[in-house]
Amino acid sequence: MSNSLHLKDIASTAAILCPLLLHGLRRSATLLSLSNTITCQIFKIQSLTFTAWCNSHLRKAGTGIENIEDDFRNGLKLMLLLEVISGETLPKPDRGKMRFHKIANVNKALDFIASKGVKLVSIGAEEIVDGNLKMTLGMIWTIILRFAIQDISVEEMTAKEGLLLWCQRKTAPYKNVNVQNFHLSFKDGLAFCALIHRHRPDLIDYSKLSKDNPLENLNTAFDVAEKYLDIPRMLDPDDLINTPKPDERAIMTYVSCYYHAFQGAQQAETAANRICKVLKVNQENERLMEEYERLASDLLDWIRRTMPWLNSRQTDNSLAGCQKKLEDYRTYRRKHKPPRVEQKAKLETNFNTLQTKLRLSNRPAYMPTEGKMVSDIAQAWKGLEIAEKAFEEWLLSEMMRLERLEYLAQKFKHKADIHEDWTRGKEEMLQSQDFRQCKLYDIKALKKKHEAFESDLAAHQDRVEQIAAIAQELNTLEYHEVGAVNARCQRICGQWDRLGALTQRRRLALDDAERVLEQIDLLHLEFAKRAAPFNNWLDGTREDLVDMFIVHTIEEISGLMDAHARFKATLGEADKEYQAIVNLVHQVESIVKQHQIPGGLENPYTTLTAHELNRKWSDVRQLVPQRDGTLAAELRKQQNNETLRRQFAEKANAVGPWIERQMDAVTAIGMGLQGSLEDQLHRLKEYEAGVYAYKPHIEELERIHQAVQEGMIFENRYSQYTMETLRVGWEQLLTSINRTINEVENQILTRDSKGITQEQLTEFRASFNHFDKNRTGRLAPEELKSCLVSLGYSIGKDRQGELDFQRILAVVDPNNTGYVSFDAFLDFMTRESTDTDTAEQVIDSFRILAGDKPYITADELRRELPPDQAEYCVARMPPYRGPNAPPHALDYMAFSTALYGETDL
Repeated sequence: MSNSLHLKDIASTAAILCPLLLHGLRRSATLLSLSNTITCQIFKIQSLTFTAWCNSHLRKAGTGIENIEDDFRNGLKLMLLLEVISGETLPKPDRGKMRFHKIANVNKALDFIASKGVKLVSIGAEEIVDGNLKMTLGMIWTIILRFAIQDISVEEMTAKEGLLLWCQRKTAPYKNVNVQNFHLSFKDGLAFCALIHRHRPDLIDYSKLSKDNPLENLNTAFDVAEKYLDIPRMLDPDDLINTPKPDERAIMTYVSCYYHAFQGAQQAETAANRICKVLKVNQENERLMEEYERLASDLLDWIRRTMPWLNSRQTDNSLAGCQKKLEDYRTYRRKHKPPRVEQKAKLETNFNTLQTKLRLSNRPAYMPTEGKMVSDIAQAWKGLEIAEKAFEEWLLSEMMRLERLEYLAQKFKHKADIHEDWTRGKEEMLQSQDFRQCKLYDIKALKKKHEAFESDLAAHQDRVEQIAAIAQELNTLEYHEVGAVNARCQRICGQWDRLGALTQRRRLALDDAERVLEQIDLLHLEFAKRAAPFNNWLDGTREDLVDMFIVHTIEEISGLMDAHARFKATLGEADKEYQAIVNLVHQVESIVKQHQIPGGLENPYTTLTAHELNRKWSDVRQLVPQRDGTLAAELRKQQNNETLRRQFAEKANAVGPWIERQMDAVTAIGMGLQGSLEDQLHRLKEYEAGVYAYKPHIEELERIHQAVQEGMIFENRYSQYTMETLRVGWEQLLTSINRTINEVENQILTRDSKGITQEQLTEFRASFNHFDKNRTGRLAPEELKSCLVSLGYSIGKDRQGELDFQRILAVVDPNNTGYVSFDAFLDFMTRESTDTDTAEQVIDSFRILAGDKPYITADELRRELPPDQAEYCVARMPPYRGPNAPPHALDYMAFSTALYGETDL
């Protein structure tokens, strides 16, 4: 019973398991069949691709293969393939047809592959000779990896990764292309088309391609590559489209052919980019040179046109004309010169920036056209400033001279008018024969009268001498109307000589009559004696009270007022003399009235009368308060001038030290003592803004200075500063700020362009400043040596050390000036720390564009470079003079050398 039950269970179990086992066996067979199908498909694709790849090289030797499985079995074409792709010669092959001959040849090929550092895993000569397709394909793949793909290096990746990255970069700009691998990313054919279009856009119109037409895309790419790029078809479009995952090795092999086909273009592109970079630097440098030449020519031309005006010393000899010249000079300083100061600062800034860029680009220093050096401009500018100072000093002295001339001319006219008024009628009087009919008394009177006239004439001698002296001074000072002055002076002197002669003649005649006639009137005589000097005193006093004066200080007007006060103190004594003289007349009147003497009131001894003296005395008393007013007005004017002096001094004493403090601060920043270069530049910009904000103080000072000059104020004891020194200080401050900003910007440019760190720059600056004891911004040779030693340079004390140091000096001080600036020091330290492009690099780049020829043509330049840079090269490259050169060949070597040597500019 139990046994029968057990058999039933077994039968039941078998009935259930048998169908399952049969299904499993069928599924395994299906999977195995599918796997074999895929493997066969892969072998087919690889065979097609590898065969085409081998033939692309074997055709160079005039042969090829048809069946990759059979045609390498004897080892002969395999050895030939290796010789073609490596460029090397393998050992001589065995020519026998026996199996061991074939194995020997294949081993020679495998040994050569192994000698190139390739490990052949599980690949033996016997399998290749026996036609093992898998082993043969593995061997060819190993050869492709070693000789076609391994040398592809992008950013130090593996060969596969480098080739993939190259594809990604080249196809990145194209829509519908996203290369992530070497199987699915190439199925639709757009990646192949993008690679061709990227390098040869003339071969494919990418805009007309569609992702929906993979077969058309693949055929287009393969046809174009075969026809125009000499890349044979290595893939079947149908296989790529119908295979779920195309073979990676086949696609890598085909893509590597694209890489090698475009490798020359890649090198040319890199070379062209390097040349463009160098040429752009050169073009920018030449633009800066031309701008410098233009600015320098314009500034020097302006200085040349301005100098004759500043050197001119011609005026119309009038005070008004001189004041007009001074106003023109003020306009020049305020309106015409400031833009030129800015132009000069810009010129220096551009020059420094240009020299820095030339150093950074490894170019020679720029040498301006003769006569347009920075030193030439500085010398011309200094000459301009000297001429300005001399011109202003001449104008002020000329104004003082002309003011003196105007004063002397008016004084001459005043004294001449008084003298001519006094002499009017005197010649007729002296020539009169009135004494012929006079009695003795009258003769005596005429004689006394003549004696009084002689006394009066002698008293006027000083006035004539004064008139002559004033005329002489007007001649010396070249008064513009000196002709009229000389004519009038000559008339006065001639008349004076005639009066002297006539006086002598009349006195002799009266002396002859005196012996006959004698009578005297003591009272009249006394009156005449006292009245004549008193009258002269009155005349002199009136003349003094209306005399003009010119003063420039309070002390001078105070002196005149003190003299006037002393004069007024004498008026009491003069009044007593006047009363005494008048009393004489009263006595005469009393006697004549008492004794009834006919004609007794007439004084025979003088023409002066009490009425005339009274009139003159009244004039004097009226002129005294008028003189008081004139002096008081002049005192107020001088007090106002003193106020102007103090105002100018107060402002100048604030502005001058402020400018000096700003100069010290800018100098300190320029020494690099405060923070990073950006901090220094920020602080300099702040100082620049502060200086321009301070300009209203300078303008206010100019307005005060104008009032000072218009007040004819020529000195100021309250300040050591003059407007000229403040102007120069202001201009120097602006120039210093601009120059320092430019130096810091150039240092930043040097630092950033050459890749030196802020710490390095700070170390260079700190060391330089440490040995720049006098803060001059430069080092003597011994100071430089100590500075270099402090930075780690080994400069021995022996002869070799001195030779090393002299070589350094030749670099940092090529002109043997005896000192080294910080810019030159920084340039040297930068070049010691960084690399720069060289003429050799540019020559190598041109050689690539020229296809290794020693010359290049204009067509090649225009094909490889942008239009403007191509024409730049064509215009400047000299003709190539070497042998076998075609017409119009260009010498790129000489051109490249010139880029780093001397330039025509």
